[in-house]
Amino acid sequence: MKPSPAPLDKRIENRIGNLLRSGVLLSGALVVVGAAIYLWRHGQSVAAYRVFRADLPELRTAGGILRSALALTGRGIIQLGLLVLIATPVARVVFSIWGFAAMRDRTYVVIASLVLGTLLYSLFGSAAGL
Repeated sequence: MKPSPAPLDKRIENRIGNLLRSGVLLSGALVVVGAAIYLWRHGQSVAAYRVFRADLPELRTAGGILRSALALTGRGIIQLGLLVLIATPVARVVFSIWGFAAMRDRTYVVIASLVLGTLLYSLFGSAAGL
């Protein structure tokens, strides 16, 4: 029979599960609210399929997305929801590092730190041209 995990292990597992669940639910709620606002304001607009317009410049940076979301634009809120969705697994890895450090498990702290470095490089390194 498998021994039951220590109380700290179980608490960390529960918190990580809650973090992931909350991040996905918050992201989904933001996307739905943003879509509702966008459709409310632009639902009757006729689509121009012959003209391609890329994303708005203000929606290409985190600061611009936050300003746009605070201005209650539909696109800004949708983009914020997508940023929350992207940040959720990153937050999970950060929380895992903290949990492994609390359990004094150096091996997993190093492994999780390498995973975090890889995630951050994939998010920011490619944009910076590294």
